[in-house]
Amino acid sequence: MFQVRIHGRGGQGVVSGAEMLSVAAFLEGRYAQAFPSFGSERMGAPVMAFCRIDDREIRLREPVITPDALIIQDPTLLHQVDLFKGLAKDGYILINSTRDFAALGLTEFTRRFRASRLCTLPATEIAMKHVGRPVPNAALLGGFAAVSGEIRLASVVAAIREKFPAAIAEKNVAAATEAHALVTAAREGTHA
Repeated sequence: MFQVRIHGRGGQGVVSGAEMLSVAAFLEGRYAQAFPSFGSERMGAPVMAFCRIDDREIRLREPVITPDALIIQDPTLLHQVDLFKGLAKDGYILINSTRDFAALGLTEFTRRFRASRLCTLPATEIAMKHVGRPVPNAALLGGFAAVSGEIRLASVVAAIREKFPAAIAEKNVAAATEAHALVTAAREGTHA
């Protein structure tokens, strides 16, 4: 079973991101579940959402305590909340930021992880460019597909198109596609 925990703030599309990730996995013929966890349901409050993906039926219903991947939609949470608690040592970390892990003050922490599983992505900027709003979830899902290989970009695109009306969907598809290309290019050592 592959488990993902998404951290962000209310209004950033954290819950929708987990839902679209589960739909993308389902479209690939896998079992998936997604659900949120929040304290106060207000704009800007810290929010977590979870997604599980497996080739067999998923019977667990509790929050993801030991994630295989973290998607951090709001980097202001990095030093306020223990976002990395329970993360597997071979886990993936995807952070919405224009800065790298060193600039985010995470050099010492990330030494124990494989560099190929660590990624920062300017998802908010990509969302502003394509969607016109600071909602980075679709861009992060595109980046997640590229960094993890757990889902395909085509499945993310299909999930986005299921979630949103056509005009909004296509803007989010453009954001996810650009993010996927940026991460892929970085992985190949080129510049997009």
